[in-house]
Amino acid sequence: MLRLRSEVFVVEQQCLFPDIDGLDPACLHLSAWRGEHLLAYARLMPPGLKAPAPVIGRVVTAPEARGIGLGHQLNRQAVQACLQRWPGQGITLFAQAHLQDFYGRAGFVGVGEPFDEDGILHREMHRPPGDLL
Repeated sequence: MLRLRSEVFVVEQQCLFPDIDGLDPACLHLSAWRGEHLLAYARLMPPGLKAPAPVIGRVVTAPEARGIGLGHQLNRQAVQACLQRWPGQGITLFAQAHLQDFYGRAGFVGVGEPFDEDGILHREMHRPPGDLL
């Protein structure tokens, strides 16, 4: 998981940021594999760890797995896992600004103004409590 996150966020997107933040042990991790190769990953933070609501973060798809809908499938599973594990709560994420429409398809709505995080424009997004996708 750390290798894929580094390959995409640090190398491909040329973003130096403190990925190893000490929060991974407290999180739920979703992943999609082909054999021993990690294709997609998302980290789900419990309420109160980074925001009052659960947070979906570190969502990443390997370059060779893009364009086949895996990201949408992973996002649906992340939302469902949050709603099942932490019922009655909304979900927060901090999306790269160019991915607002992607997350909007899963019921997320932008909140506030876009902001710079580690040199990349982001937007806080919330999904209200509700039904599974």
